[in-house]
Amino acid sequence: MAKPSVPGAGTTEIWSSGEYRNYVRDMMTNFGSQYNRRREAETSVSDPGTDAQVRPLKVDLSDFYARDNARDHHTEQFELVQDTTPTPIFRRGLPFFFAVRFDRQFDPISDVIRLQFGFGPKPSVNKGTRVILPVMDQKELTSDANRWDVRVYQQDGNTVTFQVQIPVSAQVGIWRCNIQTNRTGRRDARNDFRCEEDIYVLFNPWCKDDAVYLEDEGLRREFVLNESGKVWMGSSGRPEGKRWIFGQFDDVVLPAIMYLLELSKLNHADRGNGVHMARAISAVINANDENGLLVGCWGDQFEFGTPPYAWTGSVAIFEQYLKAGGRPVKFGQCWVFSAVVVTVCRALGIPCRSVTNYVSAHDTNASLTVDKYFDRNGEEIEGGPDGDCYDYCWNFHVWNEVWMTRPDLPSGYDGWQIIDATPQEASDSVYRCGPASVEAVRRGEVGFSYDTPFVFSEVNADVCHFQEDDTSDWGFSRLRINQYHVGRKIVTKRHNKDDDEGDTDLEDITSQYKNPEGSEAERLAVFNAVRGVPKAQQYYSFPRKGDEDVHFDLVEIDNIPFGQEFSVTVHIQNKSGKLRTISAMLSASTVYYTGNTSHRLKKANREFVFQANQRETLRIIVTAKEYLDKLVDKNLIKIYAIANVKETGQTWSEEDDFQLQKPKLNVQVHGNPQVDQVCQATFSFLNPLSQPLTDCSFSVEGPGLQRPKIVRHRDIQPGELVTYAEHFRPKKEGERKIVGAFNSKQLTEVSGSKTVSVKGQ
Repeated sequence: MAKPSVPGAGTTEIWSSGEYRNYVRDMMTNFGSQYNRRREAETSVSDPGTDAQVRPLKVDLSDFYARDNARDHHTEQFELVQDTTPTPIFRRGLPFFFAVRFDRQFDPISDVIRLQFGFGPKPSVNKGTRVILPVMDQKELTSDANRWDVRVYQQDGNTVTFQVQIPVSAQVGIWRCNIQTNRTGRRDARNDFRCEEDIYVLFNPWCKDDAVYLEDEGLRREFVLNESGKVWMGSSGRPEGKRWIFGQFDDVVLPAIMYLLELSKLNHADRGNGVHMARAISAVINANDENGLLVGCWGDQFEFGTPPYAWTGSVAIFEQYLKAGGRPVKFGQCWVFSAVVVTVCRALGIPCRSVTNYVSAHDTNASLTVDKYFDRNGEEIEGGPDGDCYDYCWNFHVWNEVWMTRPDLPSGYDGWQIIDATPQEASDSVYRCGPASVEAVRRGEVGFSYDTPFVFSEVNADVCHFQEDDTSDWGFSRLRINQYHVGRKIVTKRHNKDDDEGDTDLEDITSQYKNPEGSEAERLAVFNAVRGVPKAQQYYSFPRKGDEDVHFDLVEIDNIPFGQEFSVTVHIQNKSGKLRTISAMLSASTVYYTGNTSHRLKKANREFVFQANQRETLRIIVTAKEYLDKLVDKNLIKIYAIANVKETGQTWSEEDDFQLQKPKLNVQVHGNPQVDQVCQATFSFLNPLSQPLTDCSFSVEGPGLQRPKIVRHRDIQPGELVTYAEHFRPKKEGERKIVGAFNSKQLTEVSGSKTVSVKGQ
């Protein structure tokens, strides 16, 4: 058994600092211990009447068999376990083996050994954060899954191997172990030994008694062990999966998580509770409450930080966080927050996936509606008539689901729970959201914890359009409620498929959140929720006015290649047998993915006189020249259409959004990759624009292949095929992912990935 290394000690603080005082105190304590050891050794030699066997055992060294235990605990992929000085990483609900070498043989009759495990800065027996395990003469460990226990597994000379049972309810985080020895019937000669290693204890989705237990092995491979996946963006008509390296087994991840959990200020006694831990995670990933991992930024100014679209994985974020001494990293947006949450949860053993809601409501006044106001000319009034209504529909929003039981809720609400680390609204005075039961959202049970009304509105809120109207008592009239706009599609990555070339690994989970649009069950869920939200009730008794005998249809836009023109089209049909005078407005704007307008591209106001049963088409065309220099973040376009019928007072409005399609980055790996052998990958794409690309860079990373890396690149000419080559040396065998992304001033997030099969040495 190799002797563990002893870390060095030192200080650079000023002499009056607390750290220096602790250093000097520890130094004197060590000197005192060494003095006592030497005096005892002299006594045992000089006094023939002193029997060494009457002295308490002393620990020479200990070994937690980190690598051997890791195989049974499903933690062997953690780099900390494979380090030259392995870190023990265990899962609760399982036993582990632990060896101690004493200065003499252990006598079960005369020697007393106690193992003490402590959690947090002030371990407490009453709070379950301090455990004292006396070593007894027993053959088997307890069958009680909620109890710590220890037994002697074997004894070989001076070395004793213990088997320790971690209860399934143990707090998750760093535990420390002390070994206390004494002689039977004595209290004055106790020896204490503190084991050097930090012991990481994680949730255990393999254990049926753990709250995060996931029965299906295929689901565990995806939602706990998979180091890469996709975060879905784009639009509901054309979802686009962005490859992301979660990297939960990287050596920077667990230490950073432990520090973040301390910043969350979650009581140490509550860190065995999956619900409380998930809520703490949703709070501490964002830095809106000062302490957190990521600073959010939803504009287009990313000076002094990394643009959200430039990240390709979580490892670079955690690495930067540790290097900066815990200073929040700049910058993140919802898909970055969600991807990092996946990393944190999977590292801790909580099954987790990223979920995208297309056309996601941000209801700021708890009305279960998204209210938008327009003037007489069809221009949107930011903030509404009183300047205090900032409801928006995000083109898409990304959050997370974590798998666990909900003992705090009635039966039937276990399973996937929604948490959201993107800071939108405060919950209990902290920017966080969830966990909210997916099933509770589907049923409209908005009274259940946590934050269920907010999540319900994100997928079910009705969109209300109001336009200036001189005949209205309050100056506005409702155009109509669009009941089928919000929560248009909810998706995640399919657990049993992985597509590097396309997006066939998408799984539509809309039905898990809501019943089919327009169905009786869907409307009942909405009205069930409305009954629990008084502020919403006024919107659902709002009367409609006038006959609706003119049909309007805004044509959805699906696939427009980046750099090509597009048209906004409305088909109109007068279904009545009379003349109808119709005024209509069409507009197209570039928008941030949160729904905020960036630039107006084009607008058209028309008035038509329709004969009985007449059909007509209203269209505007937007060229690439009109939009290229006005695009922001996700290259999203928002279109609005508003119409009024003079004779009947019928009103109509509609909106839609779409994303311009960027080229895909082609990734090729050359040769036969092998552990510790240099190989090459090339990344290439064709510039689709008729102008140069400037401020160019490539980002590359892959767990077990290449640590995150950003390389600057020369300008790329119009229509040029550019190729970048990267050499890497694989560290791990098996199926690995390598991800690349290209960014420039004019074109961002051109990305691609490739599966790499690495052979062992």
